Amino acid sequence: MPDWLALYYENPLELTHGEGRHVWDADGNRYLDFFGGILTTMTAHALPEVAKAVSEQAGRLIHSSTLYLNRPMVELAERIAALSGIPDARVFFTTSGTEANDAALLLATAYRRSNQILAMRNSYHGRSFTTVSVTGNRGWSPTSLSPLQTYYVHGAVRTRGPFAALSDAEFTAAAVADLEDVLGQARGSVAALIAEPVQGVGGFTSPPDGLYAAFREVLDRHGILWISDEVQTGWGRTGDHFWGWQAHDRGGPPDMLTFAKGIGNGMSIGGVVARAEVMNCLDTNSISTFGGSPVTMAAGLANLGYLLEHDLQGNARRVGGLLLERLRAAAASVPAVREVRGRGLMAAVELTRPGTDQADPDAASAVLEAARRGGLLLGKGGGHNTSVLRIAPPMSLTVAEAEEGADIIEQALRSIV
Repeated sequence: MPDWLALYYENPLELTHGEGRHVWDADGNRYLDFFGGILTTMTAHALPEVAKAVSEQAGRLIHSSTLYLNRPMVELAERIAALSGIPDARVFFTTSGTEANDAALLLATAYRRSNQILAMRNSYHGRSFTTVSVTGNRGWSPTSLSPLQTYYVHGAVRTRGPFAALSDAEFTAAAVADLEDVLGQARGSVAALIAEPVQGVGGFTSPPDGLYAAFREVLDRHGILWISDEVQTGWGRTGDHFWGWQAHDRGGPPDMLTFAKGIGNGMSIGGVVARAEVMNCLDTNSISTFGGSPVTMAAGLANLGYLLEHDLQGNARRVGGLLLERLRAAAASVPAVREVRGRGLMAAVELTRPGTDQADPDAASAVLEAARRGGLLLGKGGGHNTSVLRIAPPMSLTVAEAEEGADIIEQALRSIV
């Protein structure tokens, strides 16, 4: 394995099996999982409905490629297109969020005949050559070489940067003015803005509601497409909305949205939804060998059905609200906590050196280790040296499990005081 393939914990953890919201390691230790394999185990570990769908499909046919008709792929595409909010939608399946964003950038640049892209500061969109070139987080962008000309815009981080002291309305106005100024520097047409409604790797940061709607008014004047990166925010995880873009829906749905992670509940599914005019703009042949495979599509159908039938979006809103309240109460007496933020079951605790805005990645690592000793798995992130604890359990989390996890996080935070 390469040296840059990071592992959590001083003594890395081997997970052997899971059930519900819990996982077990090779030593038999049981953990409450508050990270879900990076927001991917969306419903539950070893969900019987998904396991059954995978097993039954694998017993019939595992692989065929997109050269053949594939009923599970068509059925899942129909459901996602209807849920997307995008009129006359088309769906293309990939195997990951990176590949989904890569495909969206291909479509945008082909449709607009431009390689110029707008992206947000502190953003993350994947690890391919094109997606690292629109990633505004230096810790995840290993090369300055790029096939794209990228311009980075303010606005995705509410509590840091030059606009942090402004009111929400003033913040939005300043970000729009910055966008207009950036467009004034571009040479000719710009293809698209790609943006996460809530930045994932960046530490679950988000702008004021409505900012991307205000951006959309500017984009529409210039014919620029809007790509909403819903790889981490989709499927109701934010609680109030099924998609993250819906917090900014005054301007209507995006031209494209990308998805991955949670829809497969661990199976490799990603994809792009776009209005037909954009999706069908390619004038060459293309296929996908593994995107939309029969087994992953069967898993996605079963997982999406479970999520909708059990109103996991509503559960994310209710239980996530409780969890955020508990985290804020726990953090109130911990000087190292700069901010607790989040939506639904996307919660973050940002750690800094007490009395400053200086990131403290060592404190974040110490809390991560302490939480593990207490029986809880968390994630890390943030645009300032991974000093943010990321909390994103399966969306079926119970109130009792939220309380248990909050207690462990409180004790872990107190261990660094």
